[in-house]
Amino acid sequence: MQIRDLPYSDPGDPDVRSGPRFLFWLGRNQLGGQLKSLSWGLLHQLGIAGLPVTVGLAVQAVIDRSGGRLALAGGLIVALGVLIAVGDTMLHRTAVTNWITAAARVQQLLARKTAELGSALTRRVAAGEVVAVSTGDVEKIGWFVEALSRFAAAATALVVISVGLAVYLPSLGLVVALAMPVLALAVLPLLPRATRRADEQREKAGKATELASDTVAGLRVLRGIGGEELFLGRYRRASQEVRRAAVRSARMWALISAVQVLLPGILLISLVWYGATLARDGRIDVGQLVTVYSAATLMLFPLRHFEEIAMAYSFSRPSAQRAVRVLSLHRSAQEATVEGVTPTGDLYDPATGLMAPRGQFTAVVCGDPDEAGRLADRLGGHAETGDEDDQAAAAAPSVLLGGVALDEIPLDAARAAVLVQDKDPVLLSGTLRELLDVPSSGLVTADAALEAAQCADVLSALAQASADNDGDPMRTRITERGRSLSGGQRQRLALARSLVTDPEALVLDEPTSAVDSHTEARVAAGIAKLRQGRTTVAFASSPLLLDAADRVVLVHEGTVVAVGNHRDLLRTEPRYRAVVTRETDDEAAAANAVNGVGDVPAPKSDDVPAMKSIEEIEERA
Repeated sequence: MQIRDLPYSDPGDPDVRSGPRFLFWLGRNQLGGQLKSLSWGLLHQLGIAGLPVTVGLAVQAVIDRSGGRLALAGGLIVALGVLIAVGDTMLHRTAVTNWITAAARVQQLLARKTAELGSALTRRVAAGEVVAVSTGDVEKIGWFVEALSRFAAAATALVVISVGLAVYLPSLGLVVALAMPVLALAVLPLLPRATRRADEQREKAGKATELASDTVAGLRVLRGIGGEELFLGRYRRASQEVRRAAVRSARMWALISAVQVLLPGILLISLVWYGATLARDGRIDVGQLVTVYSAATLMLFPLRHFEEIAMAYSFSRPSAQRAVRVLSLHRSAQEATVEGVTPTGDLYDPATGLMAPRGQFTAVVCGDPDEAGRLADRLGGHAETGDEDDQAAAAAPSVLLGGVALDEIPLDAARAAVLVQDKDPVLLSGTLRELLDVPSSGLVTADAALEAAQCADVLSALAQASADNDGDPMRTRITERGRSLSGGQRQRLALARSLVTDPEALVLDEPTSAVDSHTEARVAAGIAKLRQGRTTVAFASSPLLLDAADRVVLVHEGTVVAVGNHRDLLRTEPRYRAVVTRETDDEAAAANAVNGVGDVPAPKSDDVPAMKSIEEIEERA
């Protein structure tokens, strides 16, 4: 795999049983690149290992006054220099390729999982952690994959050099051969503590990133209430904790580096002292001493790769574990079994009993906003499963569209059939035309969608901001997440984007929560008109939107308890009236008594001065 071939046509099915298994899976899927890097690394390392032999030959040739052997040694040194240069260049090229391609594979896997889970992802995993995984963690995972082949080449070179020295000059070579495993493994007792400190640093860094992300997202609100300094202080404290954790981690790695310098230094001093004694006694030649000393000195270079691989693994293991935590999440408990099916018909949730008849505008009222959000996701096939806290959701049957379970059809088909707009939709940066350029049926134009979503004022604002585009609002760039627009404007543009797609079933979670009542009434009418003949479900508690729906469903404690139209439910269902009109308990009891609902006796008018009649409620609606 080359960088020019990215992205992968298929990043594969990762092993998400654990972080180490995921790293092993990555390395196995890049076996070709790893072998290339290993081959060039061996050429580089063994070229370096050959220098001491040629230097020893040159020194001995000078001592013996042999010009021929000196010329031969010089030629060998030049040849080894060329091999070292080529090997080092190609090693760097292939190793970096392994790094980038591994990081790209992980990023594609994360992007695919994000598209699969949708809005359910950020409820399962903190947004800051998702950001950390897709940025810093991806880099650390790529670092380990890149360092693995260089470490293998260095370890192989150490074994070859140690065996060669033991054969070449047993009296000194055996000393080096026995010392190398000690030098390589000396830092192992320090690694667990270093790993714990690195984990602590990354955990604190993830929390700081999450805090920063939340602060930026809510900056406008913070300024409105004068809370910038409060959150700035929190971020300062979080960043200082990260700094202290980083210093503690760096101290541990500095100690490991010191050990990697101290022990080889002791070996070289001992080797020189013992070798000089042997040379003085005439038991070895000076050239042999130079060869062994040079080889031992150059062995310190591949020895450094042991420290690097230990550091890379300690940093990448928790990063891989975080990536696994995201990649192990699933859309549903079942695999797609029905191919080539685009279902149509009624949208039905067996878990709650919610039915949205085909071609009708159904409004759903839930007293709990969180319950409404979970139910909206269920209707789109985004049920949360695979987590210990979601066992009930995992056991719930799949939502049916036209009698076909969404869990049993391919993800693309399910997404095309049922579109869910979250209560806090995201606008990506780009022009308005690009924002509305989404996969669609082609039956709803952008102009019609913008008109139904009552975006006239948004278009006017964008036209004024598009001085370089001849006043064309469709060519005006929208900043990241639509931060240059108000909350209501962002919400209506997101609604227009959803309407353009024209799915078989459209699920809207509080689509008008950020607009005023006059705009809300027009938006509700626009949705009902544009989606006529198409299945639409809107989770809301606003009387203006509920009154525009063909039917209204009340969901209480996870179960459908009432179905009807808005005005009938106001008269007959106290729980519905309590949610929609936000009555107090006393007001609800009084209204029940006046309308003959329940067993509460009708109070006197002077006992309940704030009591509202049904006629007053309907007039307000």
